[in-house]
Amino acid sequence: MIEASLKQLSAALAQKKISSVELTTLFLDRIEQYNPTLNAFITLDRERTLAAARAADAQLAKVGAGGTAAAGQAAPLLGIPLAHKDIFCTAGWRTTCGSKMLANFVSPYDAHVVERFSNAGMVLLGKCNMDEFAMGSSNETSHFGPVKNPWDLTCVPGGSSGGSATAVAARLTPAATGTDTGGSIRQPAALCGLTGLKPTYGVVSRYGMIAFASSLDQGGPMAKSAEDCALLLNAMAGFDPRDSTSLERPAEDYSRDLEKPLAGLKIGLPREFFAEGMDAGVRAAVEAAVAEYRKLGATTVEVGLPNSNLSVPAYYVIAPAEASSNLSRFDGVRYGHRAPDYADLNDMYAKSRAQGFGAEVKRRILIGTYVLSHGYYDAYYLKAQKIRRLIAADFAAAFKECDVILGPTTPSPAFKFGAKAADPVQMYLSDIYTIAVNLAGLPGMSIPCGFDNGLPVGLQIVGPWFGEAKMLNVAHQYQLLTDWHRRMPSGLGT
Repeated sequence: MIEASLKQLSAALAQKKISSVELTTLFLDRIEQYNPTLNAFITLDRERTLAAARAADAQLAKVGAGGTAAAGQAAPLLGIPLAHKDIFCTAGWRTTCGSKMLANFVSPYDAHVVERFSNAGMVLLGKCNMDEFAMGSSNETSHFGPVKNPWDLTCVPGGSSGGSATAVAARLTPAATGTDTGGSIRQPAALCGLTGLKPTYGVVSRYGMIAFASSLDQGGPMAKSAEDCALLLNAMAGFDPRDSTSLERPAEDYSRDLEKPLAGLKIGLPREFFAEGMDAGVRAAVEAAVAEYRKLGATTVEVGLPNSNLSVPAYYVIAPAEASSNLSRFDGVRYGHRAPDYADLNDMYAKSRAQGFGAEVKRRILIGTYVLSHGYYDAYYLKAQKIRRLIAADFAAAFKECDVILGPTTPSPAFKFGAKAADPVQMYLSDIYTIAVNLAGLPGMSIPCGFDNGLPVGLQIVGPWFGEAKMLNVAHQYQLLTDWHRRMPSGLGT
């Protein structure tokens, strides 16, 4: 069952081949066995999870008298376990954001995404570890310790959604949520060998998703396959009046185009993505994937993204600026960590924030406050926003020549713990291929396409605005021909 797709799990539940309680117990037992080594989960509540599974079983009994497969299709996610990145507020559960600042915070309400999955009948297994306040590319900044990559325990799983990625890759959960501000779904998906999708900005509500950079953050699904991600996105997406950036659009079935053939598809290959800086093994895997697409009837065309080389510096002005504003609310007054000893109110603010935030969060708050300060706003923040517009225009021009854009998700496979921790710039460059997509507000996803020295390699698919169904079609057709997405790390049982 741990290798089954969401559709297969749904059918098994509907046909009474397994109950939600039995399925949930299977994953809880795996978490109990492997999480002490992998550190993928921060918070678990076995009794509460099993109570939700029993409620799902009761609901399954009512859906479609006789428990036929059609009943499962009517409620495709009912009774299936799920894990949430610990950035999503969950009522009655601890929501830490991987930080000492929120180590004991229990949310009084559910995030919109959590509500949607709860309404779909999914069973919450627990909350996944992450880089502190989603700031990191390796899951080394978490207050609760680093997450291990199940393919090599000496390597990082990527970040900031590293706990979610490891949990799916190690088959501790059938699926998980993540968030992507500069690549934090796609990059860990690539390093852990799974499928991760960042939707168009505004398609998934940010309500109850603790903010890092409000104009960039976007929630998305992480699972074994594109087909699974399509089912999850069907549940996640939707207008939410509580989020001013949520887009009011007609509901979509993101799985509608999965089976469409790719004959006539035009794939754009950005010359900037295939220049220097990519590992030879990553290049070979990506080029082999492009060759598979040609066999499927697609044609390729070279496109240009001339301002993509400016995406990292632009991002590391805009994102810290927004973070410095968003994180100002964590002051030790209403909730979060409060220093035990202080002289006055200002001393309490200073000590609480100094003790509650880790080094990377402090670094980004300082950078953000600096670029927003008087005399530097025009020189840095405003200029970065102008570059952002140029990057979006580059993509718009490229999509006039092609349907989707393909390239590597990361320049290298997973790196060793500590390899980049002492050099923030090298760490930031881990997201060099993903950041431009966030700056432009585009949808993007990563799928497994091979291995480099025994570690997974990710292929990035970028679509035009609201092109999620097309991207999922492109990914699914590739996954019908290949088995990279079915590979599982050794030593984790079956």
